[in-house]
Amino acid sequence: MGRIIAVANQKGGVGKTTTAINLSACLAEVGQKVLTIDLDPQGNTTSGLGVDKNSVEDSVYELMLGESKIEDCIVETEIEHQSLIASNVNLAGVEIELIDIDGKEYILKKEVEKIAKNYDFVIIDCPPSLNMLTVNALTTAHTVLVPIQCEYYALEGLSQLIRTVELVQERLNPKLEIEGVVFTMYDARTNLSLQVVENVKGYLKQNIYKSIIPRNVRLAEAPSHGLPINLYDKKSSGAESYRLLAQEVLHRGEKEWQ
Repeated sequence: MGRIIAVANQKGGVGKTTTAINLSACLAEVGQKVLTIDLDPQGNTTSGLGVDKNSVEDSVYELMLGESKIEDCIVETEIEHQSLIASNVNLAGVEIELIDIDGKEYILKKEVEKIAKNYDFVIIDCPPSLNMLTVNALTTAHTVLVPIQCEYYALEGLSQLIRTVELVQERLNPKLEIEGVVFTMYDARTNLSLQVVENVKGYLKQNIYKSIIPRNVRLAEAPSHGLPINLYDKKSSGAESYRLLAQEVLHRGEKEWQ
């Protein structure tokens, strides 16, 4: 069975979707079979992987409501070894539609279990809030990867997320672990970026990835072309950083990678 990783942070604008897209693509680049699940109603992971979110018939919305089988929701992307379950704005109302459903926290888990053995990795992009969609991602996942922007309020969002993960561990998914924290939007020219990294390292007992994702123009441009960074500009610093992160995720727990 593949490793299931939820990319989560309820704080918006921290590079969560960028990380879900590019970590998936960089794992696929080294031959890992990857399924990316877009669980954000904005559908940015979907369009960032070159899929038209408005023309998808079987999206994660239909999957959550039991209107489509998971096999029918999987679409191939332009990247070899990478598949996608797409999202669009329909997903925004799913919470209300699920209100009376028993076991609604486990809908995604039950579906993903049917196909997880076909993949090395399942990467779930969570919405930037702690709602029923995020809870579904956390009950499905083995681990949570947390992108943190190198800015002043970074720790505030992080402590909230860690509390949520602990609640999910207690009540819904005792095996859930924090995969690690990855710093994004790092600007080497500012003292603040460096300070944030030091503060988080001092505060956290979690795994912190050595790969730090820089602020990078090419990384910001790539989604508008529907391409991950390793296809859009394979020599950019953003592409190199995500390749390094993919290697760290791939070798997690191995002594020589500590």
